[in-house]
Amino acid sequence: MSNHPRIHPLHDPEASPARPTAPLVPRDASRSEHGDPSKDPLTQRPHRLAPPKRRGRSCCCRCVCYTLCFLLLFVVAIGATIGILYLVFKPKLPDYSIDRLQLTRFTPNQDLSLSTAFNVTITAKNPNEKIGIYYEDGSKITVWYLQTKLSEGSLPKFYQGHENTTVIYVQMTGETQDASGLRTSLEEQQQRTGNIPLRIRVNQPVRVKFGKLKLKEVRFLVRCDVFVDSLAADNVIKIQSSSCKFRLRL
Repeated sequence: MSNHPRIHPLHDPEASPARPTAPLVPRDASRSEHGDPSKDPLTQRPHRLAPPKRRGRSCCCRCVCYTLCFLLLFVVAIGATIGILYLVFKPKLPDYSIDRLQLTRFTPNQDLSLSTAFNVTITAKNPNEKIGIYYEDGSKITVWYLQTKLSEGSLPKFYQGHENTTVIYVQMTGETQDASGLRTSLEEQQQRTGNIPLRIRVNQPVRVKFGKLKLKEVRFLVRCDVFVDSLAADNVIKIQSSSCKFRLRL
């Protein structure tokens, strides 16, 4: 056994009791001698910037929506107006017929051309009770055999009232160049079928009047297919059959 004496610390009864020392780092703190890692710029995550708002696209979309809405309202308004006019006036298409056709000249010339002249009688009917028709200047009426124009003229300017029937007399003249083959074709057609097909076309500018409202100018396009017995000069041509079709062009 060791003979060294043991030394024990002595307690000083007059000494004041020891105070607890404050910790170097507060509780729930993450500080160290290297500083606060949460404030280290190398350890902080970069904040994402919000993309800028695209105002141009939103304005463009808004303009397109406004335009489409305006067009839709415009179409609805036009449709409603047309519907009201139709219910009030109950429009009906005019009717046309070829009543008489006379060939007053059918003369071959020395240069192989052919001079022709027709008198045609047309009956125009307006069956509408509240609609009038103004037949304006600038009309054109033509007589055709197949693809060859024989004569042309124009209708007079007049006003056709409600439920009115008007008889129109029109004179037409024309000259066909290099008509030697045309005369041969007419003769063969008559001998083969006993008739000659003619086509009469009318292009007529008109203005329609609804009550007191006079609309803008439109065009009546009339095509009549006429079968006659012959084409003899200074003779009233017998019309074997005829039919007319009407079309409106704005």
